[in-house]
Amino acid sequence: MIPTDRKRNIQNMMILYKIYTFCIAIPLVIVVTIITALVVCIAALLGDYKYTCYYCPKLWARIVCALCLLPVKVEGQEKLDPRQSYVFLANHQGYFDIFLVYGWLGHNFKWMMKEYLRKMPVIGVACMASQQIFVGDSISAIGNAVEQARKTLQDGMSMVIFPEGTRSYDGTMNSFKRGAFMLANEIGLPIVPITINGSFKVFNRKAKSLTFGKLCMTVHDPITVEQRSGKNTKEFMQEVYDIIEKDLIQQ
Repeated sequence: MIPTDRKRNIQNMMILYKIYTFCIAIPLVIVVTIITALVVCIAALLGDYKYTCYYCPKLWARIVCALCLLPVKVEGQEKLDPRQSYVFLANHQGYFDIFLVYGWLGHNFKWMMKEYLRKMPVIGVACMASQQIFVGDSISAIGNAVEQARKTLQDGMSMVIFPEGTRSYDGTMNSFKRGAFMLANEIGLPIVPITINGSFKVFNRKAKSLTFGKLCMTVHDPITVEQRSGKNTKEFMQEVYDIIEKDLIQQ
Protein backbone atom coordinates (compact mmCIF):
# COMPACT_ATOMS: atom_id res chain seq x y z
CA MET A 1 0.00 0.00 0.00
CA ILE A 2 1.54 3.32 -1.10
CA PRO A 3 1.21 6.12 1.52
CA THR A 4 -1.11 8.94 0.45
CA ASP A 5 1.63 11.61 0.49
CA ARG A 6 3.97 9.51 -1.60
CA LYS A 7 1.20 8.68 -4.04
CA ARG A 8 0.39 12.38 -4.39
CA ASN A 9 4.08 13.18 -4.99
CA ILE A 10 4.29 10.53 -7.71
CA GLN A 11 1.18 11.91 -9.39
CA ASN A 12 2.63 15.44 -9.29
CA MET A 13 5.92 14.21 -10.77
CA MET A 14 4.03 12.47 -13.58
CA ILE A 15 2.12 15.67 -14.35
CA LEU A 16 5.36 17.66 -14.42
CA TYR A 17 6.92 15.02 -16.68
CA LYS A 18 4.07 15.23 -19.17
CA ILE A 19 4.30 19.03 -19.21
CA TYR A 20 8.06 18.83 -19.77
CA THR A 21 7.79 16.31 -22.61
CA PHE A 22 4.99 18.22 -24.33
CA CYS A 23 6.54 21.69 -24.05
CA ILE A 24 10.27 20.93 -24.28
CA ALA A 25 11.21 17.34 -25.17
CA ILE A 26 8.87 16.71 -28.12
CA PRO A 27 9.67 20.00 -29.94
CA LEU A 28 13.39 19.26 -29.55
CA VAL A 29 12.86 15.67 -30.72
CA ILE A 30 11.15 16.95 -33.87
CA VAL A 31 14.08 19.29 -34.61
CA VAL A 32 16.67 16.56 -33.98
CA THR A 33 14.70 14.13 -36.16
CA ILE A 34 14.60 16.56 -39.09
CA ILE A 35 18.34 17.26 -38.78
CA THR A 36 19.12 13.54 -38.60
CA ALA A 37 17.00 12.79 -41.67
CA LEU A 38 18.74 15.55 -43.64
CA VAL A 39 22.20 14.31 -42.65
CA VAL A 40 21.30 10.74 -43.62
CA CYS A 41 19.94 11.87 -47.00
CA ILE A 42 23.08 13.91 -47.72
CA ALA A 43 25.35 11.03 -46.66
CA ALA A 44 23.40 8.66 -48.91
CA LEU A 45 23.76 11.04 -51.86
CA LEU A 46 27.51 10.99 -51.24
CA GLY A 47 27.48 7.20 -51.33
CA ASP A 48 27.82 6.44 -47.61
CA TYR A 49 25.06 3.92 -46.93
CA LYS A 50 26.85 2.00 -44.18
CA TYR A 51 28.44 4.26 -41.58
CA THR A 52 26.78 7.69 -41.41
CA CYS A 53 23.41 6.07 -42.16
CA TYR A 54 23.82 3.94 -39.03
CA TYR A 55 25.82 6.02 -36.56
CA CYS A 56 23.83 9.21 -37.11
CA PRO A 57 20.47 7.50 -36.34
CA LYS A 58 22.17 5.75 -33.40
CA LEU A 59 23.12 9.14 -31.95
CA TRP A 60 19.62 10.43 -32.78
CA ALA A 61 18.03 7.58 -30.81
CA ARG A 62 20.22 8.22 -27.78
CA ILE A 63 19.50 11.94 -27.87
CA VAL A 64 15.74 11.27 -28.07
CA CYS A 65 15.83 8.98 -25.02
CA ALA A 66 17.99 11.49 -23.13
CA LEU A 67 15.63 14.36 -23.95
CA CYS A 68 12.72 12.24 -22.72
CA LEU A 69 14.69 11.41 -19.52
CA LEU A 70 14.24 7.67 -20.10
CA PRO A 71 16.71 5.27 -18.44
CA VAL A 72 17.88 2.36 -20.58
CA LYS A 73 19.14 -1.10 -19.63
CA VAL A 74 20.63 -3.54 -22.14
CA GLU A 75 21.79 -7.13 -21.61
CA GLY A 76 23.40 -9.71 -23.90
CA GLN A 77 25.29 -7.52 -26.39
CA GLU A 78 28.45 -9.52 -25.69
CA LYS A 79 26.88 -12.53 -27.44
CA LEU A 80 27.21 -10.82 -30.84
CA ASP A 81 30.17 -11.06 -33.22
CA PRO A 82 30.63 -7.61 -34.85
CA ARG A 83 31.88 -9.29 -38.06
CA GLN A 84 28.85 -11.57 -38.35
CA SER A 85 25.59 -10.63 -40.07
CA TYR A 86 22.40 -11.54 -38.20
CA VAL A 87 18.65 -11.37 -38.51
CA PHE A 88 17.35 -9.82 -35.27
CA LEU A 89 13.75 -10.63 -34.34
CA ALA A 90 12.21 -8.44 -31.61
CA ASN A 91 8.79 -8.05 -30.03
CA HIS A 92 7.09 -4.76 -30.85
CA GLN A 93 5.64 -2.94 -27.83
CA GLY A 94 5.57 0.66 -28.94
CA TYR A 95 7.21 3.57 -30.71
CA PHE A 96 10.31 3.60 -28.51
CA ASP A 97 11.32 0.10 -29.63
CA ILE A 98 12.96 1.82 -32.60
CA PHE A 99 14.99 4.20 -30.44
CA LEU A 100 16.03 1.39 -28.11
CA VAL A 101 17.24 -0.87 -30.93
CA TYR A 102 18.90 1.91 -32.91
CA GLY A 103 20.64 3.41 -29.90
CA TRP A 104 21.79 0.36 -27.99
CA LEU A 105 21.93 -2.78 -30.13
CA GLY A 106 25.54 -1.96 -30.97
CA HIS A 107 25.43 -3.71 -34.34
CA ASN A 108 25.10 -2.12 -37.78
CA PHE A 109 21.81 -3.10 -39.40
CA LYS A 110 19.00 -2.29 -41.81
CA TRP A 111 15.31 -2.37 -40.93
CA MET A 112 12.80 -4.63 -42.63
CA MET A 113 9.91 -2.20 -43.04
CA LYS A 114 6.38 -2.28 -44.41
CA GLU A 115 6.01 -0.71 -47.84
CA TYR A 116 3.59 2.01 -46.69
CA LEU A 117 6.25 3.49 -44.36
CA ARG A 118 7.92 5.00 -47.43
CA LYS A 119 5.19 7.64 -47.27
CA MET A 120 6.03 8.85 -43.76
CA PRO A 121 7.01 12.53 -43.75
CA VAL A 122 10.77 13.11 -43.42
CA ILE A 123 11.56 9.68 -41.95
CA GLY A 124 10.28 7.77 -44.98
CA VAL A 125 12.58 9.74 -47.28
CA ALA A 126 15.57 9.10 -44.99
CA CYS A 127 14.76 5.39 -44.84
CA MET A 128 14.66 5.15 -48.63
CA ALA A 129 17.88 7.12 -48.94
CA SER A 130 19.69 4.87 -46.45
CA GLN A 131 18.53 1.72 -48.28
CA GLN A 132 16.33 0.22 -45.59
CA ILE A 133 14.57 -2.91 -46.86
CA PHE A 134 10.89 -2.38 -47.68
CA VAL A 135 8.56 -5.31 -48.19
CA GLY A 136 5.00 -5.47 -49.50
CA ASP A 137 2.37 -8.19 -49.20
CA SER A 138 2.65 -9.68 -52.68
CA ILE A 139 4.83 -12.67 -53.56
CA SER A 140 6.87 -10.57 -55.98
CA ALA A 141 7.43 -7.89 -53.32
CA ILE A 142 8.70 -10.49 -50.85
CA GLY A 143 10.99 -11.92 -53.54
CA ASN A 144 12.41 -8.45 -54.23
CA ALA A 145 13.02 -7.94 -50.49
CA VAL A 146 14.90 -11.24 -50.30
CA GLU A 147 17.13 -10.24 -53.21
CA GLN A 148 17.83 -6.83 -51.69
CA ALA A 149 18.61 -8.47 -48.35
CA ARG A 150 21.06 -10.89 -49.99
CA LYS A 151 23.02 -7.99 -51.45
CA THR A 152 22.88 -5.86 -48.31
CA LEU A 153 23.43 -8.29 -45.42
CA GLN A 154 27.15 -8.91 -45.73
CA ASP A 155 30.33 -8.11 -43.78
CA GLY A 156 28.54 -7.63 -40.46
CA MET A 157 25.53 -5.74 -41.84
CA SER A 158 22.42 -7.20 -40.22
CA MET A 159 18.66 -6.78 -40.36
CA VAL A 160 16.03 -6.07 -37.68
CA ILE A 161 12.47 -7.34 -38.06
CA PHE A 162 9.40 -7.10 -35.84
CA PRO A 163 7.83 -10.49 -36.67
CA GLU A 164 4.49 -9.53 -35.08
CA GLY A 165 4.08 -7.09 -37.96
CA THR A 166 2.47 -4.41 -35.79
CA ARG A 167 2.69 -2.86 -32.32
CA SER A 168 1.07 -4.60 -29.37
CA TYR A 169 -2.39 -3.46 -28.28
CA ASP A 170 -2.04 -4.50 -24.64
CA GLY A 171 1.67 -5.16 -23.98
CA THR A 172 1.43 -8.88 -24.68
CA MET A 173 2.90 -10.39 -27.85
CA ASN A 174 0.89 -10.86 -31.00
CA SER A 175 1.35 -14.03 -33.03
CA PHE A 176 4.32 -14.03 -35.39
CA LYS A 177 4.04 -13.83 -39.15
CA ARG A 178 5.81 -16.45 -41.25
CA GLY A 179 7.42 -14.00 -43.66
CA ALA A 180 10.27 -12.95 -41.35
CA PHE A 181 11.28 -16.56 -40.71
CA MET A 182 10.99 -17.61 -44.32
CA LEU A 183 13.17 -14.68 -45.32
CA ALA A 184 15.77 -15.46 -42.64
CA ASN A 185 15.95 -19.09 -43.75
CA GLU A 186 16.17 -18.05 -47.39
CA ILE A 187 19.13 -15.76 -46.69
CA GLY A 188 20.78 -18.31 -44.39
CA LEU A 189 21.87 -16.13 -41.45
CA PRO A 190 21.86 -16.72 -37.68
CA ILE A 191 18.70 -15.47 -35.98
CA VAL A 192 18.91 -13.50 -32.73
CA PRO A 193 15.74 -13.12 -30.61
CA ILE A 194 15.40 -9.82 -28.71
CA THR A 195 13.04 -9.07 -25.82
CA ILE A 196 11.96 -5.46 -25.34
CA ASN A 197 10.33 -4.28 -22.11
CA GLY A 198 9.05 -0.89 -20.99
CA SER A 199 8.27 0.60 -24.38
CA PHE A 200 4.56 -0.17 -24.04
CA LYS A 201 4.33 1.83 -20.83
CA VAL A 202 6.35 4.75 -22.21
CA PHE A 203 4.39 5.28 -25.43
CA ASN A 204 2.09 2.61 -26.87
CA ARG A 205 -0.17 2.84 -29.89
CA LYS A 206 -3.15 4.08 -27.86
CA ALA A 207 -1.25 6.68 -25.81
CA LYS A 208 -1.72 10.41 -26.31
CA SER A 209 1.42 11.41 -24.40
CA LEU A 210 4.65 9.98 -22.98
CA THR A 211 4.79 8.23 -19.62
CA PHE A 212 8.04 7.97 -17.69
CA GLY A 213 9.45 4.45 -17.54
CA LYS A 214 12.56 2.33 -17.97
CA LEU A 215 13.40 0.85 -21.38
CA CYS A 216 14.99 -2.61 -21.31
CA MET A 217 16.37 -4.78 -24.09
CA THR A 218 17.62 -8.36 -23.74
CA VAL A 219 19.67 -9.88 -26.57
CA HIS A 220 19.38 -13.68 -26.56
CA ASP A 221 21.79 -16.29 -27.89
CA PRO A 222 22.08 -16.45 -31.69
CA ILE A 223 20.42 -19.44 -33.32
CA THR A 224 22.56 -20.70 -36.17
CA VAL A 225 21.33 -22.21 -39.42
CA GLU A 226 22.62 -25.60 -38.23
CA GLN A 227 20.71 -25.36 -34.94
CA ARG A 228 17.41 -24.81 -36.70
CA SER A 229 18.07 -27.29 -39.50
CA GLY A 230 15.31 -29.88 -39.86
CA LYS A 231 12.70 -27.82 -38.01
CA ASN A 232 9.64 -26.70 -39.92
CA THR A 233 8.80 -23.00 -39.97
CA LYS A 234 5.86 -23.25 -37.56
CA GLU A 235 7.91 -25.18 -35.00
CA PHE A 236 10.80 -22.73 -35.17
CA MET A 237 8.49 -19.71 -34.98
CA GLN A 238 7.08 -21.03 -31.72
CA GLU A 239 10.59 -21.65 -30.37
CA VAL A 240 11.64 -18.05 -31.02
CA TYR A 241 8.31 -16.75 -29.68
CA ASP A 242 8.87 -18.65 -26.41
CA ILE A 243 12.45 -17.35 -26.06
CA ILE A 244 11.30 -13.73 -26.40
CA GLU A 245 8.20 -14.15 -24.24
CA LYS A 246 9.96 -15.77 -21.29
CA ASP A 247 11.73 -12.48 -20.48
CA LEU A 248 8.70 -10.33 -21.21
CA ILE A 249 7.38 -8.45 -18.17
CA GLN A 250 3.58 -8.50 -18.13
CA GLN A 251 2.01 -5.05 -18.30
